[in-house]
Amino acid sequence: MKNILLVEDDPDIAQLVQMHLTDAGYQVERCADGHSVLESFHSRPPDLVILDLMLPGIGGMELCRQMRGFPRYIPIMMLTAKSTELDRVLGLEVGADDYLTKPFSIQELVARVNAQFRRARAQAGCLEPSRPVIQIHDLVIDSDKRTVVRNGRALQLTSKEFDLLVEFARHPGRAYTRAQLLDAVWGYGHEGYEHTVNSHINRLRAKIEPDPSNPRYILTVWGIGYKLTEQVEGV
Repeated sequence: MKNILLVEDDPDIAQLVQMHLTDAGYQVERCADGHSVLESFHSRPPDLVILDLMLPGIGGMELCRQMRGFPRYIPIMMLTAKSTELDRVLGLEVGADDYLTKPFSIQELVARVNAQFRRARAQAGCLEPSRPVIQIHDLVIDSDKRTVVRNGRALQLTSKEFDLLVEFARHPGRAYTRAQLLDAVWGYGHEGYEHTVNSHINRLRAKIEPDPSNPRYILTVWGIGYKLTEQVEGV
């Protein structure tokens, strides 16, 4: 049974969501404030987090940032009364996997939770046991250890930056549109969020490229999007 950590300070909403998720076969633990969330998150890591942004104590954005520092990647869905594009983009930038604005449909929430777990299973099934380590020139990517090393020096990537790089590395030479990268890495297909991909590509290049202004790993495909150089070796 998958365990979901529900972070919601409105008791009526929390009770309603918990009831429907329990009916759908999930185990749900509730927290109502930011401080108790981190204690629960670290002592009993959930399989998915549903996170309200407007919370007493530590806000949802800051909680998401701190959760993304956890070694194990855990999907995070944000719930909020804020509905502007800026709020949605900020949620994606700090590491959210999905974003639902209030008022929301309970059926849609449950469907999105199911989709997150399907996506996690699909990603696990796509792992290549024979090639856990991929080398691109002097860049070494270990998908099992989630580490990236260049010229013997470990690079510090965020979870999304790492997932983006691994997606490229598993399909060298494939030209991705921004929408395809959103679907593959974030689980989104909304064109309004495509600049999220651009900003992550820029930050990733700044970390992995010897000369970010003249990239040798992640190349721009004009009129389409991006691709990884085809000079890749499996280890």
